[in-house]
Amino acid sequence: MSKVDTTKVPTDEPHGTGETTDLVLSDDTETGELAEAAEAGQDIDLATEGDEDLDSEDSLTFSNGVIEKIVAIAMRDVPGVVGMKGSWFNRVQDAFGASDSTKGVTVEVTPESAVRVNISVLIEYGAYAPQVFEDVKRAVVKQVTGMTGLEVAGVNLRIEDVLTPEEIEQRSRRAVPAKKDEKDEEEPEE
Repeated sequence: MSKVDTTKVPTDEPHGTGETTDLVLSDDTETGELAEAAEAGQDIDLATEGDEDLDSEDSLTFSNGVIEKIVAIAMRDVPGVVGMKGSWFNRVQDAFGASDSTKGVTVEVTPESAVRVNISVLIEYGAYAPQVFEDVKRAVVKQVTGMTGLEVAGVNLRIEDVLTPEEIEQRSRRAVPAKKDEKDEEEPEE
């Protein structure tokens, strides 16, 4: 039987507060002497003669950034969602040409070790917001649960802006760098 534990660990990921809560899926077996040796900083020799009944504890850990990226990628296919709204840090990154694939997504871990997802989006003018919300929830639960096995405790959607077709086209033109003219690419003759 697996259980989910949470552990706070420092991180230097560009999003968030510099600390992340890792979600750990682990089995219920005890590690006995190995755990004591590891805590004491001693080397652990796993290849001991005649000890085939060695207890172990396996674990699978997800950083918040992984869950955030899964959610951000899932948003690409939701009808009516035309973009994600990031923090001031994301805007600074964008200004310098860097992109953050988790822009507009944050994840919280509940006391029950499930995840609560907060998403800030831009929607297309004319889209029915309650339907967009239902589609977002469905996509988030499907992808997060399907890829990690974690329970989604809740999805909070914040609609930051409504964009007209003209605004969407302007944004897409700004996002794609203009191609150089073929003459500009040729090296000058000497």
